[in-house]
Parts: sequence; C-alpha cells; structure tokens
Amino acid sequence: MKIIKLLLLFFPVFCFSQEGNIKSLDINLTNYEYPFPVKFIEISNQRQSLKMAYMDIIPEKYNKKNIVLLHGKNFNGAYWETTIRALTKEGFRVIVPDQIGFGKSTKPDNFQYTFQQLAENTKKLLDHLGVEKTTILGHSMGGMLASRFALMYPETTEKLVLENPIGLEDWKLVVPYKPVDWWYESELKQNYQAIKKYQMENYYDGKWNADFQKWAELSAGWTSAPDYNRVAWNSALLYDMIFTQPVVYEFKNIKSPTLLIIGTRDKTALGKNLVSEEVKKTMGNYAELGKKTQKAIPNSKLVEVPNTGHLPHIESFDQFIKPLIVFLKQ
Repeated sequence: MKIIKLLLLFFPVFCFSQEGNIKSLDINLTNYEYPFPVKFIEISNQRQSLKMAYMDIIPEKYNKKNIVLLHGKNFNGAYWETTIRALTKEGFRVIVPDQIGFGKSTKPDNFQYTFQQLAENTKKLLDHLGVEKTTILGHSMGGMLASRFALMYPETTEKLVLENPIGLEDWKLVVPYKPVDWWYESELKQNYQAIKKYQMENYYDGKWNADFQKWAELSAGWTSAPDYNRVAWNSALLYDMIFTQPVVYEFKNIKSPTLLIIGTRDKTALGKNLVSEEVKKTMGNYAELGKKTQKAIPNSKLVEVPNTGHLPHIESFDQFIKPLIVFLKQ
C-alpha cells in the first residue's frame, strides 16, 4: 500500500517532467545544431538588413541537378536531414534555406510578410550561389511558397514538388478573420503540451511517436526563451500571410512539371478552432484535396501516401523518397 501511495504521489511529476526537460532555445537557434554546416546571406528588405540562413550540400559525385527544400510554418531546415542525405547520395545538390522569420534566420521586429517577398529572397539566394535552374520542393507552408516561386520564376523552376502543401483551399471563405494581434496573443500561450496536441490532431491524425516529438520539442524550445515575444510576433504575421494570400486560384498558371506527394491521413487546415464542428469536417481533407489539386495543375502527377499524415518525409520516408527520386531523374 505504501508503494502505491508513493507512486501516486510522484505520478504527476512524472507526467509533466517531459515539458520541464524541454531545452530552451534562443531566438536564432544558436544553441541548436543543424545536420550540415549553416551559412548566411545578407538580404536587404524593407529598409533593414537581414540574415538568411541556409545549408548548401554539394555531393562528391554532383550530377549537375539542384533541388531547393522549403520548410513549413512550424519547422525549419533541420527537419530535412534524412531527405538531404538521400538526395545527395543520388548526386543532387541540395539547398535548404531558413526563410526570414524562421530557424536561424533573422526575426524582424517589424516585417510585411508576403509569399512574393519570401520567393524573391529565395531567388536572391540562388543568384548568390550561381544556381540558374533547380527543382523547388515545398512542404506545408513551403508548398504555398514553392507555388508562388514557380509562378514568379518559371524559367528557374525546372520542376515543382509539393509535399502536403497547405493552401489547397481558401480558408477565409469559411473562417472568420482574426487580426494579427489575436494570433500574437494565441502564440504567447504556446507550450509543449499545446504544440503536441495541435500537431497530433492535425498532422498525424491522433498518432504520435518519438520522431514526431523531436520536432514538437524544437518548436516548444522557443516558448521559454526571454525574447519569445519576438518569435510569437513573427509567427502571428506569418499566420496572417497564410490566411490572406491564397495561391489556390493560380494553380492553373503553373508551367513547371509538378509532383504532388500527399499523405492522405492529413487533416491540417488553418482556423479549425474558429468554425463549427460541421464546417470543421469539410476542412483539411487531403485525400480529396490532393486529387482536386492534381486536376488544377497542368502537367502534374499525384502520389498518394496512405496511412500517413502531414509529414510524409518524416512519417513514411521510403514512400516519400522513392517517387521523388524517380521524378527528379525523369
């Protein structure tokens, strides 16, 4: 009986110790190591000088083909590690930027975020590296950015790959608008448990494992930092960008050969917590959205990854990388 009482006494501590052990990360992730060397390019935007971080991995047996990997809203370039290793093994040069406001890049005090601005910054990086043609691969929010890049720079975009991109539907048609200040207050309330709950419900459809936890912990590491308010403010500005700047109406204008890789268990959609249960059921249905998007984009191919959520390159790597490499070599 005494042993049971002792277990009950310490059980709450055990349950919540995980959050207490989350490593606190500074605003530019200087205390978080990326899988490959990180370099920086100075970019002048909106009357300020900003640093854009990137990894540029050139294999020994370079096949003269390039690919840019664009991260999602709640991620940074580090989560592409396994993908980078597989692609460089096949001879591809892999370029992985952290967009302004993300990862190791500058978090401005004030910034007017647009997908056009982020696309232009990415183009400046490619010009800096002397890369004239490349495949552009975007995941999640990176898929919206990749689409915008392909529309702005068709001559640079040799091929386009969209991995569970968000923005396949126009949420502002059904979700009430919330101002940036509302998003900011919401972000200030974030912690590990809230981040895990959101990702588990939306990204992984209720499933969870150690691989998923790693990236939730990375996001949570910022929430205990002294200057987290600046991270939260940039995040709020980015939510407003995503919500108000859909690319779905312009898919028909994409000229590059396109591959859609869609985890069909994905339920990600912006603003689900602001609508009724009835409306919520109609949002983020990737099993339907993938097919609809493939019909909208000319010269596109759809690869569905069954029993997989928002991150095929994390959750079902083999089913993600094999069709990607085939497409890149065509």
